Amino acid sequence: MPELTHVNEVGEARMVDVGAKADSEREAIASGGVRMKAETLGKIRQMDIKKGDVLAVARIAGIMAAKRTPELIPLCHTILVTEVTVDFDFKGDDYIEVVARAKCSGKTGVEMEALTAVSVSCLTIYDMCKAIDRAMVIDSIRLEKKSGGKSGTYIREEE
Repeated sequence: MPELTHVNEVGEARMVDVGAKADSEREAIASGGVRMKAETLGKIRQMDIKKGDVLAVARIAGIMAAKRTPELIPLCHTILVTEVTVDFDFKGDDYIEVVARAKCSGKTGVEMEALTAVSVSCLTIYDMCKAIDRAMVIDSIRLEKKSGGKSGTYIREEE
């Protein structure tokens, strides 16, 4: 198992020095979702939520969040994100899956940006619908795939 890189020899938090690492094309895909009442999902599909187009707002929120990841995650490096996409898939009548993809060319990966995009997109869905469904559950936020860099490609195995 790899050792933790964000702590020094005495266990204190530190930001990893990536200065000597070579730039490479990097990509990460993360997913998660929001479980809700079927009625709530129906209103989202019909664009019948008083605050507006839930998925359009959640997509923009996720993209914006990915670009601000280093401001939210203390030891995350600032990187030039070259692309972020956020997509939604209706699973059954009570679940919206959120999938974010982030890309960069740099010295460190974009996993945190993809995960942050999913998280904030899910939170935005919750925020826009909470007036009609406070019991919504955000779940299963996880890294699906990452590529690039010294450690190569990771693909989540099916559970």
